[in-house]
Amino acid sequence: MSQQPQRKKGRPDALLLILVIFLAVFGLVFLYSASSYNGRVRFHDSFYYFKKQLFATALGLAAMYVVSETDYHFWVSLAPVVYLMSVVLSTAVLLVGQEINGSKRWLSLGPLSFQPSEFAKVAVILFLAWQIDRSRKKTSGIWFMCRTMATLLPIVGLVGSNNLSTAIIILGIGVILIFVSSPGYVQFVGMGSAGVAFITVFLAAESYRLERLAIWRNPEKYEKGFQTIQGLYAIGSGGLFGRGLGSSLQKLGFVPEAQNDMIFSIICEELGLVGAGILIIIFALLLWRLCVTAMHSRDLQGTLISAGIMGHMAIQVILNISVVTNTIPNTGITLPFISYGGTSVVFLLAEMGLALSVSSHRKEKTA
Repeated sequence: MSQQPQRKKGRPDALLLILVIFLAVFGLVFLYSASSYNGRVRFHDSFYYFKKQLFATALGLAAMYVVSETDYHFWVSLAPVVYLMSVVLSTAVLLVGQEINGSKRWLSLGPLSFQPSEFAKVAVILFLAWQIDRSRKKTSGIWFMCRTMATLLPIVGLVGSNNLSTAIIILGIGVILIFVSSPGYVQFVGMGSAGVAFITVFLAAESYRLERLAIWRNPEKYEKGFQTIQGLYAIGSGGLFGRGLGSSLQKLGFVPEAQNDMIFSIICEELGLVGAGILIIIFALLLWRLCVTAMHSRDLQGTLISAGIMGHMAIQVILNISVVTNTIPNTGITLPFISYGGTSVVFLLAEMGLALSVSSHRKEKTA
């Protein structure tokens, strides 16, 4: 008899779920370790950042559960509305956004602040899965690539005006999903050239972006290179096995905002090269499970969702670690699940819920 895929709901990927829970718990532990000093100095509460992150993580876990228990096709059907909402919210940031540390990236909702750029990442993944699935018979050639990328230009332009790093991630997600859905490879040479040209023009458009390149090349020459230098000191002083959990010296005001983008340097200082290497392996295992989920999805929508989430995670982890080690210029990208940021952890966990939903609807073949 021929083999036919079953469409009944099964169990979600247990290993994927375990990895996500581990990263969420690890993130809370290290968030407290990295932020306790800043919390005590600024707010007279060592648990200030931890409590806010704990609340966001609990909210994110609830969102992950709800999303994972819902058929992912339902969320894809809402993709056009979700994408339009992300455009509206990103526009609102430019008009009435709250400015923090010189960046206007937040919308205030009473006592809470919300970062629409994090929502935009999820919206783009769902929207591209919806759009590409509708064009499944025409997913080759330059026209398909240009048409698909053109739909991202509104959100990329809005987000990129004050958050270049997130705009790069959104473009990266678009390229990855086009690559997954397109049978050809030659056209990606043209896309890569266009991408390099676009980034070059974008960098040159603002003087502070060119300044970041100069700081990257010679951080000791510039005052703004202080954070990078202190982060490298933290990595170097950790040695092979680290100083021990909670024993970082660089987090005591030397690495500015240690709980944010530079938290990986504190991990290196406290857990050493071995601990940092294990964390990277955990991230690699998570990406592997997302890849497996994509390959075993029962349809194109599920494959694109899983591949988009995998691409988002991979880009963000690679860019964050590269910035902390001064391999690339500073881009202000957080380390997923680990860095402080309530909006980020909520939507990351919601994304994991999408991946778990796809994994529970994977292909099952019977004889």
